[in-house]
Amino acid sequence: PATISTPATVSTLDIPTPKEQLAHFSAGEAEGKSRLARFITGDAPPIFTYASQRDRPDLNATSQLSPYLRFGMISARLAALGATEATRRAPSDGARKSAQTWLNELIWRDFYLAILAHFPEVQGKSFRQGYDKIAWLNHDDDFTAWQKGRTGYPFVDAAMRQLAATGWMHNRARMVVASFLVKHLLIDWRWGERWFMQNLVDGDPAANNGGWQWSAGTGTDAAPYFRIFNPITQGQKFDPDGAYIRQWVPELTHVAPADIHEPWKMGKAKQEQAQCRIGADYPAPIVEHKMARQRALEAYKKALG
Repeated sequence: PATISTPATVSTLDIPTPKEQLAHFSAGEAEGKSRLARFITGDAPPIFTYASQRDRPDLNATSQLSPYLRFGMISARLAALGATEATRRAPSDGARKSAQTWLNELIWRDFYLAILAHFPEVQGKSFRQGYDKIAWLNHDDDFTAWQKGRTGYPFVDAAMRQLAATGWMHNRARMVVASFLVKHLLIDWRWGERWFMQNLVDGDPAANNGGWQWSAGTGTDAAPYFRIFNPITQGQKFDPDGAYIRQWVPELTHVAPADIHEPWKMGKAKQEQAQCRIGADYPAPIVEHKMARQRALEAYKKALG
């Protein structure tokens, strides 16, 4: 048989990687430790304000250590030790609680690992099996719009485009886009779970599954099924000026903060002024929020009896 050429190193393999991913996440233990140090050390490290700012994707307030934890470039023990030391030297109760909040997120990660280890069937089924009776719509056009960040809801679209460009997405945004796919579009959570694993640089089977089942209401300690994120108010609350949206949805660059979360409400004159014609430059919403919410509630109630 013919000889197979073996690459000298992984870096010599012809594996295409988006430039944004290369720029944002440099691989290696040294980079992981450096990021951890920047997050937990110094006079005013981000870990001391994490609790109050962690839900703001327009701020650089999270550690972004998930890829390094996922692939073992740093250990969860090292991160937990750093968080524990930060709580000890915190200058205030608020800073101490903030550091503990970040430590709790590490605990959630281990919790989902334990769930997958003890209940491996969750990778294909709902933890709460009654939820597998939900009559999903699973419309391909809606799924494609969600994948491409073309739903007409700016906060959702910004998040999906951030994922496509960088292989990473802010955690608050992950919850919102998951809720939107499952409950606004009535698309099986497993479709979204698979898409995330195909695109996330921090894609972890346990955490990803746990996150999707939490959002869908199907998992252990999940959000109740009637908790349906409003994609408009979520953006208004966590990206108040629209900075995150403008970063990833350039069609909305010139839209005023007062209009950016509901650009379809702009009149024709405003649309022309903002260089954003709804239906041409940027899509109208693919589903109406109130209708979608009611539809989801009815589908869940019917499945659960």
